[in-house]
Amino acid sequence: MNTREEVTFSRQADAVMIPSGERVLVPQGAQATITQSLGGSYTLITDRGLMIRLSGNEVEAIGKTPQVVAGNDGEPLTPEKLEELVWDQLRTCYDPEIPVNIVDLGLVYLCELSNAEEGEGKAVKIKMTLTAPGCGMGPVLANDVRSKVESLPGIKSADVEVVFDPIWDRSMMSEAAKLQLGMMW
Repeated sequence: MNTREEVTFSRQADAVMIPSGERVLVPQGAQATITQSLGGSYTLITDRGLMIRLSGNEVEAIGKTPQVVAGNDGEPLTPEKLEELVWDQLRTCYDPEIPVNIVDLGLVYLCELSNAEEGEGKAVKIKMTLTAPGCGMGPVLANDVRSKVESLPGIKSADVEVVFDPIWDRSMMSEAAKLQLGMMW
């Protein structure tokens, strides 16, 4: 959701600068404005004018609770249910500058589940792209996808590859995403 909330960092926090993807430490006492809060990640503008992204346990520094990963609600973990959980988890991953999840943006080109090579569980292979090839957030988004998918019950590993073929364009977005972004014409 897009929101405007003023926050003060209660402790130093590890963040990622947008759009470069560089890591930055935000000092305790820094002030910022939350501009987007989706999928457990927060996009903020600091009092020094930096656009940053906070996720995971680092959100505690601004008084937020880290997102709890979705589970399987006690249902038997069939291959179909596990694939559904993976897609649901992908829908919690957001571009920090666009308030639409990566699935509806059309950034996920492939999501395959197979038996893990070692032991029980499934391995997931994901190919995804970015809205702009030069975006420095690619490794950050890929890591977000990997960690969220690997946190699911029954998933042993996730291999996330960022690709640029085919090149993304807005025709790949779902109708819901186009409507949400005011691109229906």
